[in-house]
Amino acid sequence: MSQDKPLPEEIAIEDVLQDDAQLGEIEALRAERDDMRDRFMRALAEAENIRKRGERDRREAEQYGGTKLARDLLPVFDNLNRALKAATDEQKAAAAALFEGVELTLRELTHVMTKHGVTPIIPAIGDIFDPQSHEAMFEAPLPGTKAGQIIQVMTEGFMLHDRLLRPAQVGVSSNTAG
Repeated sequence: MSQDKPLPEEIAIEDVLQDDAQLGEIEALRAERDDMRDRFMRALAEAENIRKRGERDRREAEQYGGTKLARDLLPVFDNLNRALKAATDEQKAAAAALFEGVELTLRELTHVMTKHGVTPIIPAIGDIFDPQSHEAMFEAPLPGTKAGQIIQVMTEGFMLHDRLLRPAQVGVSSNTAG
């Protein structure tokens, strides 16, 4: 019978081995839990980033989605403007209704563009050339001007909200001394 009963030393070793196995299992579960928590937190952060990116993309699409259409309308604006400027006073008097219609059309086009965030860049002669909003079409020495001053404006530029839609096309003085 004494053979059937484990010795106290055997019980202690068996308990220690069983405790070690349980501790190992607990540690494995803790590591798995920590890994799952880390993955969950990363997934939450990624979901939040996707939400923010989607919101930013939606706002940009709303603000700048019409960029191509606005850019395509600029030649229409230019042509109406040129038509009005090219006409002499006699021509305007002879076809007053026609020119009034062109002026109204240009005014309405300008109003619609402004309503959608398209604003003109209208440099004045004598302004300093700004490469962020102007495009130099030519450079020429002009007496009485300083280098970098605008000496002629060919076309207006336009901004769409805070983005350049088209730079103003200008001529710039190349004088080194004014």
